[in-house]
Amino acid sequence: MNFTSLNAVKNHLFIANAAVVLFLTHQIGNAQKKENPNELKSKIATSGNNSEKARLLLNLSSYYLNKPGEFKTDLENAQTVNAEAKLLCERLAYKAGKGKAILLDAQIFREKGDTSNALQKTKEAVDYSKKHNLIELQAESYAELSMYDASLEQKAKYKETAILLFKKTGAQEKQAENLKGLGELYSINENPNKAEPLLKESLALYKSIKYQKLQGVYNLLSEVNTQKGNYPESLKYALLAEKTAIAVNDNSLQLSSIYNHVGLVYYYLRQNNDAEEYWYKALEIAKYHKDTEYVRTIGENLCSLLIRQKKENEALKLIKEMQLHFPTSNMERLMKENYLLFNIYRILKNNSTATIYYKKLADYYGENADRNGNSIAILRSFASYHYQIKKFDDFYRTIKRLDTLAAGAGNNLIRSESYLIWFKADSSRGNYIEAIKHYQLYKSLSDSVFKGEKSKQISSLQIEFESEKKDKNIDLLQQKAKLQEIKIHNNTIVRYLFIIIVVILSALVLLLYNRFRLKKKTNEQLEIKRQKIAEQNELNKKMLLEKEWLLKEIHHRVKNNLQIVISLLNTQSAYLDNEDALMAIQNSKHRMHAMSLIHQKLYQSDNLANIDMSWYIYELIGNMRECFSTEEKINFVLETEKVYLDVAQAVPLGLIINEAISNAIKYAFPADRKGAVKIVLKNIGYNNYELLIMDNGIGLPSDFDEIERDSLGMNLMMGLTDQIDGIFEMKSDNGLKLKITFTRNTEFEASNENDAII
Repeated sequence: MNFTSLNAVKNHLFIANAAVVLFLTHQIGNAQKKENPNELKSKIATSGNNSEKARLLLNLSSYYLNKPGEFKTDLENAQTVNAEAKLLCERLAYKAGKGKAILLDAQIFREKGDTSNALQKTKEAVDYSKKHNLIELQAESYAELSMYDASLEQKAKYKETAILLFKKTGAQEKQAENLKGLGELYSINENPNKAEPLLKESLALYKSIKYQKLQGVYNLLSEVNTQKGNYPESLKYALLAEKTAIAVNDNSLQLSSIYNHVGLVYYYLRQNNDAEEYWYKALEIAKYHKDTEYVRTIGENLCSLLIRQKKENEALKLIKEMQLHFPTSNMERLMKENYLLFNIYRILKNNSTATIYYKKLADYYGENADRNGNSIAILRSFASYHYQIKKFDDFYRTIKRLDTLAAGAGNNLIRSESYLIWFKADSSRGNYIEAIKHYQLYKSLSDSVFKGEKSKQISSLQIEFESEKKDKNIDLLQQKAKLQEIKIHNNTIVRYLFIIIVVILSALVLLLYNRFRLKKKTNEQLEIKRQKIAEQNELNKKMLLEKEWLLKEIHHRVKNNLQIVISLLNTQSAYLDNEDALMAIQNSKHRMHAMSLIHQKLYQSDNLANIDMSWYIYELIGNMRECFSTEEKINFVLETEKVYLDVAQAVPLGLIINEAISNAIKYAFPADRKGAVKIVLKNIGYNNYELLIMDNGIGLPSDFDEIERDSLGMNLMMGLTDQIDGIFEMKSDNGLKLKITFTRNTEFEASNENDAII
């Protein structure tokens, strides 16, 4: 019952391939003062009716109020004792005691859930403390005021007033406690940049007074760094919180919150096993304390982990178990449950059910998630939903707002995953320029999140923490070993001698008995295996020959079919007078011939997987020279290495060369102008290759706009370059120069260079 501060833990949950965020609210109690109730009662019984007795009664009431657990009898005892203390203070005109009793009334009402009376009593305590100039009571009353419903600005104002008053009285511990509370308040409202300096100031103040129980501050510092996407720093503080809690023997619900947050950081770092381990430890503590909100919070985290592992049905089962065994009427908690169900059904492609939960969430949070906090979480989920049901106007509105909020929080992980789905949306709508831009942003940000120095920091933190735990375990084991060593020493020799004799005798008997049987059985098994291997080898040889024949036949058929299509196009062109149509047919014939050459080479070669591109380019250019009759006008220069590519790369590369050469023949040398076209295919390091197609023609027109390149040939070359994961570059340089850089799929040593001039 000592939960007098509210700590909202922001959990960014990533489910399957979609980014989903959920915010879970926890209550964490203040540190319980070590008061002995029996001693207090004894002192009260022997005290006269004076201010000392009043002080003892107030301490006893405070003990019952802050006693661990949620028991009605404790609150009733707190109220009864406080009423007695209040009456005594009034008779004695003990102003400080009466003010404290008024504030205790407020806190008791709040713990009972009667916020109306609690707020009234708190305001009464503020007025009383001001009237009688009780500065410390005034500070405590303002701190209590910040616990009730009000705007963020108003709550922060109450906290700041309390901090200034505690500073004035020199109450450093309470000043640090309220700095922590103010930082927590900003953290709850997704403002980590304001929260972090306040929490660090609180930490420094606590350390200056040698305060030991720093786990709560460390836990909040971990939380704000999680909000900022600074996971190495978040992990550092989370592990410090765990280490400190263990050192001070904290087994309260705060330890459950700490374990929950350590698991959460590991969850973001994609270390699912570590996240699962910590969440189960947190759940065990929550169940021990019988705290429904904590159990549901951690259960929902485990549910999100199941969703990430593509175990949506198990996640649904877990939610139903929580509904049955840990029911709640808290609206925020119910909305978190709706949020999980929304994302589960969305991932299961059950859009009709997902839409039901979407409407509930939109009604509660708003379509732009600008009410009740949780903006980043809701927006990420809404963006994935709009993309899935192809409502792109809603998607772009949502994703732009999400990016702005994530950028403000400095969370590159959220931004990178947002850019990935943005890229997919652009691609599905054919907006390839924007798609490329967003994909590059995704790669840039995602690479910065976990690589380099951050990964080293994370590994270092984990190693340091695990080493400390292992050292403690070793010390404990050594102590236990010393205690047991004397007890087992006398029995060890006799036991081992008996075991050795039994083992030797048993081994001799078994060895003699099994030797013959083992040898016979082994020979039989070897003969059976030899026969099976021989049969399998014959079968494999036969299947290999059949597959090679079948593959050659397929390539042959494909080549013949492409030739038939070329013939049909020739026939069709005889009946056309339209120049554009004839040109389109001619271009199609060249493209089909470029593909046909691939399959012709494959069925004629012993290598059915790869094609020699130097031969292929030579044949392709020869065919184009014949088709366009360029012998007198254009000189072709080939500088190609023996590069072996598979069909998946050879076909796109052949089509790119076909398009580039066709364009050069048609447009680079107008009228009777003569010139040269140079084709270079070379290795530029490891498995990276470069294709250059250059001419000394007229180059690009002066008004050519690269962004608006919308011709079929140009789009085809760019699209084919993307297909082989290459980089397409084009510029005018004493003519037109195309450069395509790509990486070969298979591992083969490059052959010697082969230069030829046609």
